[in-house]
Amino acid sequence: MASLPRTYTFPPLEAASPEGLLAVGGDLNPDRLLSAYRQGVFPWFSDGQPILWWSPDPRAILYPADLHISRSLRKSLRTQGFEVTADRAFDDVIQRCAESRNAREGTWITSGMQEAYCTLHRMGYAHSVETWQNGQLVGGLYGLAIGKAFFGESMFSQITDASKTALVALSVSLTASGYHFIDCQVVSEHLNSLGAKAVPRYRFSSELKQAVETPVNETPWNWTIAALELS
Repeated sequence: MASLPRTYTFPPLEAASPEGLLAVGGDLNPDRLLSAYRQGVFPWFSDGQPILWWSPDPRAILYPADLHISRSLRKSLRTQGFEVTADRAFDDVIQRCAESRNAREGTWITSGMQEAYCTLHRMGYAHSVETWQNGQLVGGLYGLAIGKAFFGESMFSQITDASKTALVALSVSLTASGYHFIDCQVVSEHLNSLGAKAVPRYRFSSELKQAVETPVNETPWNWTIAALELS
């Protein structure tokens, strides 16, 4: 079990700018990151920038049981031969997420961010979900689990629906384990199409407090699901 983290205090969430920027500076040590997420704050910045801490209003959250699975995604679950695992290849997943974003628009998953989240993975807080096809890693996602809240960070997909398949498996697992929600951070049409909801920051803060205060053991996840079982 991971030891209790040192607590860092962030400004009140309502002090954030209209864009959601709350604070600048600090570092990415594990205790500061855990404190940030527990308070509804996350880092998001690019190389060459200081560390930027955000708390947008509204907040995008997905209640795991409300995930919308489209007809085409159900077909992929049945026919693509995907296998989904948890915590089998965390370092590879975060690296692929960084490479995928860098190829499209530049990445906020800097080398420092990768190192920080790999440390949180070794501590039992950060987790990955991997989608495999014929033994090859073709998609996945990663994020943090604190209490009964999961904070989604990024995903990648090398073939159609591979990352969405990881999200379906994650949602099934979180629902079975009694997790309250997946924090998707920033509202987007893509997230809305998957069933995410835009909630006011004050409501998110209230739900977050209940979720993160639920005691759990921070341990590696260890499960494997055939995508066919998710369809």
